[in-house]
Amino acid sequence: MSAWKRYWQKWGMARPPLLSEEELQQALQELPLWQREGNTLVREFVAPNFAAAVGLLTAIAVVAEAMDHHPDLFLYGWNKLRVILSTHDRGGITELDITLAKKIEELRFF
Repeated sequence: MSAWKRYWQKWGMARPPLLSEEELQQALQELPLWQREGNTLVREFVAPNFAAAVGLLTAIAVVAEAMDHHPDLFLYGWNKLRVILSTHDRGGITELDITLAKKIEELRFF
């Protein structure tokens, strides 16, 4: 079962509610490499080479697809990846974004 379906069962809606400021600050303590930029969470990765950057992008895409929660991914330069998380249909950050950020951290790609 995808993450959003579990949330739907919990809250009776397709996506969880936006996190409160307090909830967001608490969650960010567990994600020190992620930064808040407005209504998004952002992390920059610098890979050792182009193939590793593309590999990380692909690994994130697989995790995101399994969750049915899709980040904005930007590959630039020859080895940099910018990941932007937001629950688009809620207009901000929800538990889905925190969950996906934690799953991305677990990848330990390089």
